[in-house]
Amino acid sequence: MTHASEIAETVRIALETSPIIDGHNDWPWECLSRRGYSVDGLERGLSTDTDIERLRVGQVGAQFWSVYVEDVAGGAEAVQKTLEQIDWVYRLIARYPDDFRVATSAADVLAARASGHIASLLGAEGAHSLNDSPAVLRMFARLGVRYLTLTHVLNSTWADSGTDEPVFNGLSDRGREYVRELDRLGVLVDLSHVSPKTMHDALDVSTAPVIFSHSSCRALADHRRNVPDDVLVRLADNGGIIMVTFVPQFLSEEYSAWFDGPKDTPEPLVTVQDVADHVEHARDVAGIRHIGLGSDFDGTDEFPRDLEGVDGYPALLTELALRGWSSGDLAALTGGNILRVLEETDAAFASAGFHSPLLEF
Repeated sequence: MTHASEIAETVRIALETSPIIDGHNDWPWECLSRRGYSVDGLERGLSTDTDIERLRVGQVGAQFWSVYVEDVAGGAEAVQKTLEQIDWVYRLIARYPDDFRVATSAADVLAARASGHIASLLGAEGAHSLNDSPAVLRMFARLGVRYLTLTHVLNSTWADSGTDEPVFNGLSDRGREYVRELDRLGVLVDLSHVSPKTMHDALDVSTAPVIFSHSSCRALADHRRNVPDDVLVRLADNGGIIMVTFVPQFLSEEYSAWFDGPKDTPEPLVTVQDVADHVEHARDVAGIRHIGLGSDFDGTDEFPRDLEGVDGYPALLTELALRGWSSGDLAALTGGNILRVLEETDAAFASAGFHSPLLEF
């Protein structure tokens, strides 16, 4: 067997063992922006980063669809728009029943895989979508939302964002109560977008594994959206996971400076090798059990060369296999680790019962 065929076989075994489970994709928002929420004609040939044909080529077995609304929209409007995003995902599944299946648990993901479907999970991006209502959080959970990102670009009413001026020095007391309620409900605490102090505060409070649904490593690219090593190292004790994102400005300081500047020079090249560097750094600091993939496809305009859409995941796995990764370690990255996190929180999600809430309305 040639070296190239050995690499291909390593990737094949990894994806057969654990197809891609991606932590964050903004296709619902893109289909609002470009298609008025239509779910027709999504099979192939779209200008978005995602379509059904490319999901199959990329061997995506499960996707957390981001049900996102801009955090300039607040109050009841944010709640309504998040519900519209959730509705789009359910209409997508109903429109393409041969391709998608609703999933809220690890068992659902495995059942979808066994039947040849792409498991569709929900993640709400930003606590502004709750309108500071624990009742809304509980109802989102009833609709199948499995994670809540504590902030988006701006601070929420009880947590500091990584890209806003701090107000609470991390989490407020009410924010700590929200983390406890999320744990009780089995809804994962997502620490992408939040400040390092908020990350630490949440890790101090949470008794369940946390996730970073789409973040990269600050040690390699000093961007406020990335995760410092002193947080990454805590994932081993917490049991959580960082799902490395493909956003160029989070992968390369050179690209980030160009992106934030006048853009009057050629665009710096960011490649699949840069993503692999962040994956390996996260592995080295947090451990092999605490890494995953969270592309943020359809959440920004540009992506690294060879990772321009949802068909690109095998290129990243090939790069890692060339660096010596085994099929077992690749399978942990592609989906095994986030499946473990789901399994560890599924019982709470199934049995919370939405009674005796820690937070009242």
